[in-house]
Amino acid sequence: QVQLVESGGGLVQPGGSLRLSCAASGSILYINDMGWYRQGPGKQRELVATISSGGRTKYADSVNGRFTISRDNSKNTVYLQMNSLEPEDTAVYYCNARIATPTYARGMDYWGKGTLVTVSL
Repeated sequence: QVQLVESGGGLVQPGGSLRLSCAASGSILYINDMGWYRQGPGKQRELVATISSGGRTKYADSVNGRFTISRDNSKNTVYLQMNSLEPEDTAVYYCNARIATPTYARGMDYWGKGTLVTVSL
């Protein structure tokens, strides 16, 4: 049983910065791609950024140049550094990871419960 736990959300002013963390725990064989998604008020959930096991990254156009995704494989953790935050970035941010376990050695998609980021004066 794998669990993803996000942390680092909170209230920040426009133009400010915030760093999100997501740690995976449980019986893990290997973690493939990891990523961040978000869902703003009254909006659909959207992809923010992804990072492969080899460190290749992809970003949504709306955050490209402002956000940076990274990972620490020794800690089974993925990070999202968010700079130049805008009110439009306000959302619940969800961690996602494709993880192989002894039960599901082919890999399975796991999600965290989310952490709220509010960008406001």
